[in-house]
Amino acid sequence: MALASPLARPWRSAPVLPVAAVVALLALPADPGAEGGAGPADALSALVVAYCAVRLLRDRARPLSRRAAVLLGLPVFGVSLAALHAVTPGTGIAGLGRYLQIFVLVPAAVVLLLRDRRDLRLLSWSFVALALFQGAIGVHQYVTGTGASYQGQDIRAVGTFGSSDVMGMATVVCYGLVCATGLALGRGPVRVRATATACALALLLPLALSFSRGAWIATAVTLTAQLVLAGLRRALRAGAVAMAACVVLVGGFGMGTTMLQERFDSITQVADAPDQSVTDRYTMWAAAVDMWRAHPLTGVGLKGFPEYRDGHASLALSSGSDTEGAGAAFRRQPLLSPHNMYLLVLAEQGLIGLLCLVGGWLALLVCALRGLSRSRAPGGHGLDCALTACGLLVWQLVDFAYADIGGPSTVLTAVCFGLVAWWALAGADAADGTADVPGGTGTPTKRGTTTGKAALR
Repeated sequence: MALASPLARPWRSAPVLPVAAVVALLALPADPGAEGGAGPADALSALVVAYCAVRLLRDRARPLSRRAAVLLGLPVFGVSLAALHAVTPGTGIAGLGRYLQIFVLVPAAVVLLLRDRRDLRLLSWSFVALALFQGAIGVHQYVTGTGASYQGQDIRAVGTFGSSDVMGMATVVCYGLVCATGLALGRGPVRVRATATACALALLLPLALSFSRGAWIATAVTLTAQLVLAGLRRALRAGAVAMAACVVLVGGFGMGTTMLQERFDSITQVADAPDQSVTDRYTMWAAAVDMWRAHPLTGVGLKGFPEYRDGHASLALSSGSDTEGAGAAFRRQPLLSPHNMYLLVLAEQGLIGLLCLVGGWLALLVCALRGLSRSRAPGGHGLDCALTACGLLVWQLVDFAYADIGGPSTVLTAVCFGLVAWWALAGADAADGTADVPGGTGTPTKRGTTTGKAALR
């Protein structure tokens, strides 16, 4: 269970290392002038999927259990149906490929490559390491005034993602914070839990400097859920430490304290005096709902929101948002999505697509919570893994109310869903050594689990 365990024997963790490499590639700086598109991490994720496919074809084995195949493959029906109703065949194919990558193929590959809880812990620490790296860059950007523009000053922490993806660093930092909290609340060695606690506290500062209200809300909900699930007494102690850390970290920033307070207060100013970004968001939400009413079952088609937006949005919607700083020149960025994953799916895929996608997520959440209850029972194991997996899924489900897929960090969302799916479908019944993977075709060991080869046999 020690942190050094998977690192001391890298050959034993070899199958999961390509997944960790996908996470590591997100540390590369993004092109300031780029307008989305696939990046190095996306390319490597495709290679990871291809590697799994070749191994499965070579071994001629059933890769997943029936339950795993149903839950991971459920989004395929709704996405494929919506692709048929796309504005053009090209956009339909592009949207289909993106949805399958993020919600089906990469998560399935992660499930197949994770073999036991030590692999999950290794992957969790890779999330934490990336978050610390991006967070350190974000804090440096704030201190030196080299970040993205915010209220006329280049102080917004965006890490290596640039001003065109201001949510990228916030997402990465949140993933790392949730993983660190799960590891800290587990039953591992004291030095591991102390290290994870220090990492979690350190990540609070770059999260605050990201000025991302949606990330703040999702993180507050998730950390509260993790603390409660870990036990009420521990929740009270950890909550007191977190509050003290927030006061110390934020209180020493002078001008930043005022800006953070104004940003925090704006969360509740949705009716009296909302800023333009809030007005744009609610206007796009209303437009998405209007699209769904016009096409209730199948939606307007994949990537159809930009094409139908102006016909359903009110005059309150601005032409775009201003982006500048972090090495990029000023540009007007168009509003191409409602910044709400549920409404985006509802508008483009209709009720069928929403039920398929969200239904699979809720089923994974139920399975993950059942595994958490077993890990908390007397004699149970893997509490840190359970809290990490459940926390990541809760964070993602809450954050999707304020954001949607897009940008280089989206591939990390796919890895996140794969990690959660492994715990929900196999991890709760696994040992700390090798796991009973969803394929379930390995050779039983004395501990009642299967060998690591079962994932790809």
